[in-house]
Amino acid sequence: MAATTFPVTVRTAQPSEPAYRVPPHNIEAEQALLGAILVNNDAFDRVSDFLKVEDFSDELHRRIYDVASRLIREGKLATPITLKTFLGEHSLGEITISQYLARLAAEATTIINAADYGRMIHDLAVRRELIVIGEDMVNGAFDAPVSSSPRTQIEDAERKLYSIAEAGRYDGGFQRFSDTLAIAVDMAAKAWERDGRLSGLASGFYELDNKLGGLQASDLVIIAGRPGMGKTAFATNIGFNVAKAYEFEVRPDGTHAAKNGGIVGFFSLEMSAEQLATRIIAEQAAVPSHKIRRGDISESEFHRVAQAARDMQSVPFFIDQTGGISIAQLAARARRLKRQRGLDLLIVDYIQLLSASKTRSDSRVQEVTEITTGLKALAKELNVPILALSQLSRQVESRDDKRPQLSDLRESGSIEQDADVVMFVYREEYYLKNKQPREGTEEFLTWQAQMEEAFGKAEIIIGKQRHGPTGTVELAFEAEMTRFGNLAHEEDLPARI
Repeated sequence: MAATTFPVTVRTAQPSEPAYRVPPHNIEAEQALLGAILVNNDAFDRVSDFLKVEDFSDELHRRIYDVASRLIREGKLATPITLKTFLGEHSLGEITISQYLARLAAEATTIINAADYGRMIHDLAVRRELIVIGEDMVNGAFDAPVSSSPRTQIEDAERKLYSIAEAGRYDGGFQRFSDTLAIAVDMAAKAWERDGRLSGLASGFYELDNKLGGLQASDLVIIAGRPGMGKTAFATNIGFNVAKAYEFEVRPDGTHAAKNGGIVGFFSLEMSAEQLATRIIAEQAAVPSHKIRRGDISESEFHRVAQAARDMQSVPFFIDQTGGISIAQLAARARRLKRQRGLDLLIVDYIQLLSASKTRSDSRVQEVTEITTGLKALAKELNVPILALSQLSRQVESRDDKRPQLSDLRESGSIEQDADVVMFVYREEYYLKNKQPREGTEEFLTWQAQMEEAFGKAEIIIGKQRHGPTGTVELAFEAEMTRFGNLAHEEDLPARI
């Protein structure tokens, strides 16, 4: 018996007008899938996680799928007999709705093909949505009001496109444990081949990498500290270390995969791109950043700055300096960077300058919850580590020991819960400078000894780590160059003669 299709009237275009094109659809695929579901309700489970009612092009098919899905989810049987009660009357020409349902079931294909038909229906629905967006863009560009800017229209179209891209994905669901084992073994093999024998990206700080195993894909890493501690400098150093070490290999499909290091995206919500570049140049050229800004540098220093700038031309380090963006805009731009250039590490400076995706009347705590949840979801989606900087509350300053704790995080409930790793940047030298006693006193001698011990040192306190131990790592810090470095320990130095 031949498949029943609905008649489509195609008007012949006159010579003076363009031909009318029917939006992409496949009535036969929709009929085959609905028939499979009516014959065996298990077919619904193969498509229910990505196929929506709106994906069907025909109104009657949307009604059939909607009623069948509600019956199945309630644990009831969806068959031609049970469905006809809920569908009402439809004009189908020579056949009734009962006869049409019976014909769908009689001509059903095997349940094995259900997922393939479902993907085809979904893909065609996406194409129809793309057509609508394209038409809206054209009409909006022709009839734009005076108050509307092209940038607003671009952002609106981009938001709709990403919404389509993320909706109805059919690559999720449960995986076989054997498949995940293969992924884990592959990760271990790559770690064995990579410099430093790390499973994640090397930060460039050896002791920190030993504790973390590198920056792990899909992890949300929080770097927190009070103002003046150098958390932006620390994140910038890590990002540039990763980008500078970038080496790639070519996959069989022609795409590039990071072998060492990686491509870095940096959202600088507080500092401009020029300020960030000045910091990096100061670090690489070993010239104080304040001297570069004032132009107060010698000829040799200028040559070092110029050479550092030339060396950095090919480094895959991308900066977005837009302030006040929402978590949704950040996610869209990160996806675009990964698609166009690649992405292996994302840095956000800092969380408190992001806004939620929607205007909310709730408290700032709930808004930050949406932001941190969104960052963690983005890290998993892009399969890259995200370093997000965060401020600490002022309660640190009221304690004698000013080393930060998890409870010092602003809106700590969501940040602490969503983060895989929380690191605090702490410099004792910063606080000691403000406590200088009068010279010549015993207190001054004690203070001087403490300053000598703390000078040029920073502590990275790992307050939380899902994959390993917590603890403290000591690093060297050069304030003038905004540069962190590996600290040489006594046991690592050559023996004295």
